[in-house]
Amino acid sequence: MNSIALILLNLSETRRRSLKLWNGIPEKYFNWKPDKEAFTIIEMIRHVLECEHLFHTIIKNRGNLGDYESPWSELKYIDLQYELKIAEQYRSSFLDMIGNLTELDLENIRIERTEVGQSKKLGDYLNRIVFHEAVHMGQMLDYLRTLGVERPKIWD
Repeated sequence: MNSIALILLNLSETRRRSLKLWNGIPEKYFNWKPDKEAFTIIEMIRHVLECEHLFHTIIKNRGNLGDYESPWSELKYIDLQYELKIAEQYRSSFLDMIGNLTELDLENIRIERTEVGQSKKLGDYLNRIVFHEAVHMGQMLDYLRTLGVERPKIWD
């Protein structure tokens, strides 16, 4: 398996587990958050989905966000299926972009985010995107533990 296939597998497996987690949360808890500064459950789900699009834009622009405006900026929170439906086209485009990369692209394309002091190889940057989703999955599991809600089994 080459690096591109491994990155796609990691993205796919992480999202599969996120979906397993998200689908296992009773909807009555979607507006819960542990404190006033935190995301609610539905906000965190949107954040993960929206950031994938943001990261894709950063990659396309090699680091510069320019005048980025999120497609989610004016949307109300409805439910999980609504969030997933919105993100579907953006996820597909993101995965297609990755599928069209070469091994040399992973090594030679640099993502220069001068506004945050970040300079990364594309391969490294793609793995950080997956890590972002995984971190939020852990936070969500902690939310459920705090609520005393049964946590879906994501380790299969």
